[in-house]
This record gives sequence, structure tokens and C-alpha cells, in this order.
Amino acid sequence: MEAKSFNLFDKKMTVHHIYIAEKHNFYGHHGKDPGDYPMIELDEVECEKGMGIIGDRFYNYKPDYKGQITFFSLEVFEDIGKQFGLADLCPSVFRRNIIVSGTDLNSLIGKAFSVQGIDFLGTQEAAPCYWMNGAVAPGAEEAMKGRGGLRAKILTSGTLRKESRTS
Repeated sequence: MEAKSFNLFDKKMTVHHIYIAEKHNFYGHHGKDPGDYPMIELDEVECEKGMGIIGDRFYNYKPDYKGQITFFSLEVFEDIGKQFGLADLCPSVFRRNIIVSGTDLNSLIGKAFSVQGIDFLGTQEAAPCYWMNGAVAPGAEEAMKGRGGLRAKILTSGTLRKESRTS
């Protein structure tokens, strides 16, 4: 797949939350109970080219892995919370690394883009699975179809930071 360049400026995409997990709760647990490894919220993470987020469960997972980092839309998170009447829903329940606002993540599939000076390649939707029905609410998997977030490869190393914006 040939990547098309697409530059995101900080004004368009804001990083609201950053999460890592040391181990998997759902991935590789089909037919078993989920794990109980928490998502850890951080103010910043080190993204390593071709490897992933240092300290995350997918770091150095396998060569050329398409999900070295995942992005999820704050707008989708808020919509799911409203749709299911979950006022106390936390974005970590979706088990995505970077919660952002200001862009259509699906538009980045197959494209190279930059966030805070770090280059990424959007590879595919982080499609929701049946575990979302238990982690969020019955029907969440269906409600998230086409809105599950973005899997990406890390093309350049750097530090990604949570932002606080009032504008």
C-alpha cells in the first residue's frame, strides 16, 4: 500500500488522554475470561519507530506490526457514553492508546500523518470486538462499527504528550 502524506496540525487534532497496558485483557483471550491488567494513564509516552509505545503490551509485538499504536476519537467516546446512558464511562475502557479530538480517524487509513512532530502511518480501523459488549454495555460492539479507532505504525520516534487546551 502506498502511503499518501497528510499533515495534521496541533490545532486540528488534540491529544486528551494517553494510555498503556502492560499485558492484554482481551487480545488472545477468546473463549477464556478476560485479563485484569489496567490501562495506565500517562501524561506522555515514548513512541519508538517500528516498535510501538515503550511499556505498552504491543511494544515489539512482531516485525512490521500494523497496530504499534492505536487512536480513538473523543467524540465517539462521548457519543457512546450518551447512547448507553453511561455518564461515568472512562475512555480507558476502549483499550486504545491515544484519545484525540478534531479529526476523522478513518480518513487516515492508508495515509502518513504527523502528530506533535511524530510521523505515523494509519493502517486500518481498530475494529470493535464482542468484548466491548461486556466492557462497555450490551450493543456497544454494534454501535462502534466503523468508529472503533485507528491502528497505526510509528514511522519516527518521539515523545507524545497529553495536551490541555481551553480554546
